[in-house]
Amino acid sequence: MTDHTAAPAQPPSPGFRDLLHAQRVWDTELPDFDPATAPPAPLPLFHTWFAEAVAAGQPEPHAMSLATADAEGLPDVRTLLLHDADERGWHFASHATSAKGHQLAAHAYAALGFYWPAQGRQVRVRGPVVRCTPAESHADLHARSTGALAAALTGTQSEVVGSVAELHRAADTAWERARAEPDAEAPTWTRYVVEPAEVEFFQGDARRRHIRLRYRRTGGGDWTSELLWP
Repeated sequence: MTDHTAAPAQPPSPGFRDLLHAQRVWDTELPDFDPATAPPAPLPLFHTWFAEAVAAGQPEPHAMSLATADAEGLPDVRTLLLHDADERGWHFASHATSAKGHQLAAHAYAALGFYWPAQGRQVRVRGPVVRCTPAESHADLHARSTGALAAALTGTQSEVVGSVAELHRAADTAWERARAEPDAEAPTWTRYVVEPAEVEFFQGDARRRHIRLRYRRTGGGDWTSELLWP
């Protein structure tokens, strides 16, 4: 019988711990945020903060974490790119046959997280997820780069690949097809929208007087906001 008893955890090496504890947080001047000046709905504030993150030189401000739950209710998370943020919600795209696609098909609810350390800011979004129409998904894919199309045409996302060489062969073939057929279809490519039920804005403070402003959707569809303890 196989012994599945876990081996005792080894303590981190002193070099790692010293390196970890030497890291600084927000080693820069942070902006002020007065929640009394916040708009009545979260979307305009998100647009403003996003523009300010870009102006502050934040690398890849459109990168975000997407959290979903699998069939057993266990959490899963990955980083991907925001495709839009409008009155419908926060948009992203993936293959419907990917791990996240299967998870959203079974439990259409998700959370997003943005982190912009250049300004000590975070934004969290939670809500139900809806699939866009095939036409919108097609337009989403073909509004992007040749590389994005090639990636969408490469293999089957989240499935096991036999080797790096196999991955490279498939990728090369997909690049050739994407260049030759810029309107090529990727039938499982799907655009999704997180319809926000809650949106939280976090402004860090060097003295740890962090501001957390949470918007919650009311039963009538309007927004209410409240401050949270950090």
